[in-house]
Amino acid sequence: MAVEAITEGVAIEQNLKQFLLVLSVSLSVATLPRIISWFRQIPYTLLLVIVGLGLAFIDIRLVNLSPELILSIFLPPLLFEAAWNIKWSNLKQDLIPISLFAVLGVVISIAGVAGGLIYLGGVSLTTALLVGASLSATDPVSVIALFRELGAGKRLTTLMEGESLFNDGMAVVAFGFLVGLPLGTSNWDISALLASLIGVVGIGIGVGCLIGFGISYLTQRFDLPLVEQSLTLVSAYGTYLITEDLGGSGVIGVVTTGIILGNIGSRIGMSPRTRLVVTEFWDFLAFFVNSIVFLLIGDQIHFSVLGANLGTIAITIGAMLLSRAIAIYALGALSNRVAKSGISLPDQTVLWWGGLRGSVSIALALSVPTILGEREEIIATVFGAVLFTLLVQGLTVKPLLKRLGLLNDQPIRQKYVETIARWVAINRVKKHLTQSDRPEIDPEFYRYQTALVKGQLSDLQSEIDQLHNEYPDLRDFSHELLWEELTAIEADTYAEFVRAGRLNSKLAPLLAENLTQVEEKPL
Repeated sequence: MAVEAITEGVAIEQNLKQFLLVLSVSLSVATLPRIISWFRQIPYTLLLVIVGLGLAFIDIRLVNLSPELILSIFLPPLLFEAAWNIKWSNLKQDLIPISLFAVLGVVISIAGVAGGLIYLGGVSLTTALLVGASLSATDPVSVIALFRELGAGKRLTTLMEGESLFNDGMAVVAFGFLVGLPLGTSNWDISALLASLIGVVGIGIGVGCLIGFGISYLTQRFDLPLVEQSLTLVSAYGTYLITEDLGGSGVIGVVTTGIILGNIGSRIGMSPRTRLVVTEFWDFLAFFVNSIVFLLIGDQIHFSVLGANLGTIAITIGAMLLSRAIAIYALGALSNRVAKSGISLPDQTVLWWGGLRGSVSIALALSVPTILGEREEIIATVFGAVLFTLLVQGLTVKPLLKRLGLLNDQPIRQKYVETIARWVAINRVKKHLTQSDRPEIDPEFYRYQTALVKGQLSDLQSEIDQLHNEYPDLRDFSHELLWEELTAIEADTYAEFVRAGRLNSKLAPLLAENLTQVEEKPL
C-alpha cells in the first residue's frame, strides 16, 4: 500500500508539472502579439497551433491527447461558454437553416468524404466511413474562437456558432453507429438508427432542460455570486456526465443547459452584478481551455506519419471541401426558399470556407478501437485534414471576409461602444460627486475632482463626435444600442418581480415587440 501511495504521488506530481509546462507555453504565446506587432495578424488560436507544430517538429511532446481528455475535460466548459453567450432570440430566427446544416449537413459530409476516399483513394469502406464521420462536424471550439477574434457580423456568427454547437451531437451519434458496423454491434437498420438518434438527442435536451431550469429556479432564492458561478461550472460538467451515462448526447445536453441559463436563468435568477461575475468567469475559462487545446493539437502532429499518408489526406481534403460546399449552398438555397431565411451568397461562402475541424474530430479519430487495423491510417488522415482547415482555411477566413465586405465596421463599432461605456461610467462619477456631501472631505478637493471629471467627459464627447462625423452609420447603431439597453432594463425589472414572488413567470419585453412592429410598418 505504501509503495502504491508513493507511485500515485509521483504520478500526480508529474502530471502537475506537465500541466504547468503546457500552461506556461500557452501564456507565453499569448504575450507574443503584444511584444511583436507582426503576430497580431494571426488569430491567437491559430498562433497556438503553429507553436505546437514547432514543438512537434523538434519532437517535444507536452501531453498526449486522448478522447477522454478532449470530450470529458475540455469540451463541456467550451460548449457551455459558447451557449451561455449566444442569444436565443438570434438563434430562434435562424433555427431552420441551423438545423438543416447540423443534421443533413453531417449526412452529406460523411457521404461525400467516404465516397471520395473509396473511389479515388481505394481505401476500405470502414476506413472511409470513419474518416467521414470524424470530419463531418464543424468544431465549435475552433469556429467560435476564430469568429470572435475576427469580429464577424452578428448573424453570420450566430449561424456558424449554432451549426457548430448542434452538429457535434449528430457527428458523435453517426460515428458511434459506423464504428459499430465492423465490430458487429451495429447494422444497417434505418429505423433503428433514427430511433437511436431521436433517443440520444431527446435525452440530451431533456437532461439539459431539467438541469437548466432547475438551477434557474434555485438561483432565484439567493444572490451569492460565487455560489452561482460554481453552480454553472457544476452544471456544465454534470450535464455532460449525466447525459452520457443515460445514453444521450452530452454535447446536446451541455448546449441546452447553457442556452437556458444564459437566456433565462441569468435573467430571472441572477442580479446584474452576479450575471457580470459569471460571464467574466466563463470568458476566462474559455480563454484558459482554448489556450491548452489549440497548443496540444499542433503538438500531437507526427510529420513522418502525415508524409506517409499525403495522398489519402489530399483526397480527404478535396472531398471534405466539395461536400461542405454542396451542403451549405444546397441547404442554404432550400432554407431560403422554404423558410425565407435570406442567407446571402457571401454569407454562404464564408459558412463553407469557415467550416473548420478541430478537437472533436481528433477525439473521434483517437477513439477508434485498436482492434481495427486501419486505426493509424484513420488518425493520420483526420489529423492532416484538421491541420489544413486550421492553418489554410483559418488563416484565410479574414481576407475572405474583407473581400466579401462582411467585416463591415465591426472594429469601429467596438471602439464606439467602449467610448460610450467610458462616457457613461465617468458621467455617473460626476453625478456621484455632485450628490455627495461628506463633511470630512475638503470642498476644494471636490471641486478639483469635478473639474477633472468634466475634462474627461469633454474629451470623450469629442471622440464620440469625431466617430459620428467619420462614420455616419454609427448613429443608427447607437439607436440599436439604446433599444437593447431599454429592453434589458425592462427584462431585469420583470426578473425582480419574479424573484420577489410577485410574478409566476418572466414577461416578454414589450419594448422589443413594439420595436419589431415599428420596423415591420411600411414607410
